[in-house]
Parts: sequence; structure tokens; C-alpha cells
Amino acid sequence: MKYEILFQKLSKSKFRSSFTLKEKDKQYIREKGIDKIEEHAYDFIKKRLEPSIIPNDGKQTPMKGHPVFIAQHATATCCRDCLYKWHHIPMNRKLADDEVIYIVNVIMKWIEQNNKNIA
Repeated sequence: MKYEILFQKLSKSKFRSSFTLKEKDKQYIREKGIDKIEEHAYDFIKKRLEPSIIPNDGKQTPMKGHPVFIAQHATATCCRDCLYKWHHIPMNRKLADDEVIYIVNVIMKWIEQNNKNIA
């Protein structure tokens, strides 16, 4: 899948483009492995974004503490409001499986692009 247009738009946002992976985040990715990070992304999205009603929407994603959280803010996949604004995914309904996959793919693509030195 191609995300170039999305990432171009995100790069024009001062807020979204301010997020980067710190060395601590990169070390965590190296230690856990990219497959485990993707597993975490699915888990976070299913718990924090997939439900139709999210009582703390807009505040459910921490600003630090895990590479996926950083990527969520960088890619506007952090809350349902941002998903609607940036990705045109409707609010107030459970996310479809293909939407969950799309969100995780966006997150993982951003992590890969911002963590080129993993191996």
C-alpha cells in the first residue's frame, strides 16, 4: 500500500511532524523485534480505538512510553476524532476489521520509516 500522500500531508502539520522516535524507542524496537511491536499496535488499536464508544476519546493515547504511541500521534491515529479528520473513518461506531488493519499498517509504516537503523 502507498501512504506517500498521507505522510506528505502529515509532514505539513507542525504538531504531527514534531514526533520522532527517541533512541530509547529504537532500542525497545530492537529488543522486542518489529513483529512484537506490530502485535502491540494491534492490541492498542483494538482496546483503545476499535469500540464504538470511547469514554476518554482524545486522551486514551499517551504522548510517550511506547513507539506505537509516538507513531499514533505522528500519524493521527491516536483518537477517533483524529481518525475522522485525517483518515475519514467515521466516529461513533465500532471499527471494521479492514480499518484496524489500515491503522496498524499506517503506524508500522511510520515506525519503519523513522527507525531505519533497526536490524
